[in-house]
Amino acid sequence: MELLTVNQRKSDHDINEIFLNRWSPRAMSGDPISNEELMQLFEAARWAPSSFNNQPWRFIYATRDSEYWQSFLELLVDFNRSWAKNAAVLVALVSKKNFEYNGKPSITHSFDTGAAWENLALQGSLNNLVVHGMEGFDYKKAKKVLGIPKDYQVEMMFAVGMPGKIEDLPKELAEKEHPSGRKELSEFVFKGTFRGN
Repeated sequence: MELLTVNQRKSDHDINEIFLNRWSPRAMSGDPISNEELMQLFEAARWAPSSFNNQPWRFIYATRDSEYWQSFLELLVDFNRSWAKNAAVLVALVSKKNFEYNGKPSITHSFDTGAAWENLALQGSLNNLVVHGMEGFDYKKAKKVLGIPKDYQVEMMFAVGMPGKIEDLPKELAEKEHPSGRKELSEFVFKGTFRGN
């Protein structure tokens, strides 16, 4: 089954198509993915850059056939639960707030963990999997239910699955199931000093 709808994205400058082809669909089939497919995603995340090579990211996951699935699903807000219930895997991404080598605070722990997330999302796109990030869940409850220590910060959750049929989504979601555009470079790239909003 095709993951991408007709992709009309065009870059203003010559870049690799990997960046244009990655997007965040929601339609998933409910079919499982293999452990090897899942570990490939985490392997890609593993090679992200980080300050002092601290690698602060930690991934906690549940497959839909595991005893943990329902507790992960129940962390999501109703809107996200309505489509993520068809995922093969739900994942919570957390970051360690301190450096391991000296125990001092790492200012970039979230930023570095975001780099690992991007690696994973790009690998998922290359593997023709649906990978969709979420901030719509109960962060406080996630920390408790997943046993996350106090020196770690909950960053996000995401769903991974096999591509599904757009028509199986609720109507309002089906209408949005296509790659989105982006701001112009001039809106976020400034020479010399900050300008804009």
